[in-house]
Amino acid sequence: MPRFVFTWLAVILMVTSLNAQTDRDQGRDQEVRRIYSYDNMPPRQLIDCPTAATLPRASFDFKMRTTSNGGLIAQTGIGLHRKFMLGVSYGGEQILGEGKATWQDNIAFQVKYQLISETTVLPAIAIGYDGQGYGHYFSDLKRFMYKSKGFYAVASKGYQTYQWSSGLHAGVNYSLESDVDKDKDMTVFFGADLSLQNDISLVAEYDLALNDNRYDKANLNDVTMHSGKGWGYFNVGIRWIFSERLELGLDLQNLFENRADVNSFTRGLRITYLEFF
Repeated sequence: MPRFVFTWLAVILMVTSLNAQTDRDQGRDQEVRRIYSYDNMPPRQLIDCPTAATLPRASFDFKMRTTSNGGLIAQTGIGLHRKFMLGVSYGGEQILGEGKATWQDNIAFQVKYQLISETTVLPAIAIGYDGQGYGHYFSDLKRFMYKSKGFYAVASKGYQTYQWSSGLHAGVNYSLESDVDKDKDMTVFFGADLSLQNDISLVAEYDLALNDNRYDKANLNDVTMHSGKGWGYFNVGIRWIFSERLELGLDLQNLFENRADVNSFTRGLRITYLEFF
């Protein structure tokens, strides 16, 4: 009799343990889904412009995105604190398609610190640095086709309406890629994101590019030929959380065709993977 009772107690404990483990696994999966939704994790970057959002503490993401001329850029970010994150990126041109790949001369670094958390009334405010530019790198001008943001400050405010969430963003930045073209003005950028569901989001941004507006058709040289026309850069994109940790994206950049050295706007893809330590 004691052996029979002991056996049944062992079976009950085993089943209870398995059920508890299953519940914990399901709870963990639900938590991941809940964390990686546009309601609870707003975008940290729209297309090229940053927002005031940061990675959660003890998390990291890995992102790959295509750029013009067969370019590919890989970037990883780490959330060291709920308000502080670091990142590194590296890439090159002609990595996709034909031709010999040309790599960046240096690794680019990113850092962001959220000074003020968002409240019901006030936006979140963050400061940071992003040394990664996009498009062709003009070695003689020491700049990317689309300059890196450099030092920046940005404010972001989220809104919730029915089942949709959205965000408005505005910031200023000072790029360090101005040694040759001498276009050292600070510039302003705006952006917005709108989630159609928890896993689909639209993003848009407009960079006035006040530090990239020296195109002069009557006086063409290396600087004026490879500068913006003064219309700014308007970019849009769509994001899709394909699974709990994987996001896919499509970008359309430079829709105003604000450059004379390109034939059309740029189409790009991006993949972002999120994980927790």
